[in-house]
Amino acid sequence: MADEHQFIEDGLQRSQIDEFFENELGRAGYGGMDVAKTPMGTQIVLKAEKPGMVIGKGGKNIRKVTTELEERFDMDDPQIDVQEVDEPDLNAKIVADRLANALERGWYFRKAGHTTIDRIMDAGALGAEINLNGKVTGARSRDEKFNRGYIKHNGEPAQDVVDTGQGVAVMKLGTIGVTVKIIPPGAELPDDFEVADDAEAPEVEQTVEDDGVEALLEEEPEEVPDVGDDEDVEVPTDEPDDVDVIDEDVVEEVIESDETEDGDGAADTGEPSGESAADAEEMEDLDEDVESEAEELVAEMESDEDDSDDEEETASDDSGDEDEAASDDEDEEEEE
Repeated sequence: MADEHQFIEDGLQRSQIDEFFENELGRAGYGGMDVAKTPMGTQIVLKAEKPGMVIGKGGKNIRKVTTELEERFDMDDPQIDVQEVDEPDLNAKIVADRLANALERGWYFRKAGHTTIDRIMDAGALGAEINLNGKVTGARSRDEKFNRGYIKHNGEPAQDVVDTGQGVAVMKLGTIGVTVKIIPPGAELPDDFEVADDAEAPEVEQTVEDDGVEALLEEEPEEVPDVGDDEDVEVPTDEPDDVDVIDEDVVEEVIESDETEDGDGAADTGEPSGESAADAEEMEDLDEDVESEAEELVAEMESDEDDSDDEEETASDDSGDEDEAASDDEDEEEEE
């Protein structure tokens, strides 16, 4: 048989054995199992809230369960070890069965959910989640969730750290599925960290920032040492040592040369050249031409205004004559 088929066969057999124990040991508070195959046979570890009910009087019940495992699942020499659950409120399988029984007895789902999840958190769990699926209150199916604390939903921590249990509540309207997830106290999660108190941190040199003017003013001035009369004190000079000494005679010669150049420039500007005189005459001719053109335009505008005034007077005279003629005609008609 191929490896893939072998994995499927092992998973199917494991689920069937789990379902068998749940039906047979439900009243004893069945909390799950672990199956391990050894050369001597199959080792099964049962977790129960009441291990005495699993074993039975004189081991009668445990022998019955062992015989059924051999006959139904063809297991060779199954060895069953029963362990008591230390804290039933932290076992997801036991909590799911309790919640399903409470719903079957008529508890309101919201009250049962909050009561159950509060008991889980009081037991010290880091986080818990309860999910109810089915016809909770009406004819339509829905999901109801109750969350507390911190819970992982995917990744490796969700498979290894989170304890998951399922139960079924048979109601009149239908079945209600109960799923419980619990993170037990002390679980190591990949995002946990601790701060060590005794850790030796390397020293870090801190750079002092430049203070403002106010901080400098607040500082006390440095003390100036007292100097006696006989002691010589070096007075610093602002002049650098590398500055070359300028000869005074050279400076005077430079100043005299600048003055002579300024005098020559003034003499040049005092007498106008021939080109500048020609330019001045051209500018005068242009000014005369502009003035003559302006006078002609003004004369034309005045003549146009006189012509327009004459036309208005003639038009007013013509209209007056027409009015007089019309009034004379009216008088003649009245007389007739």
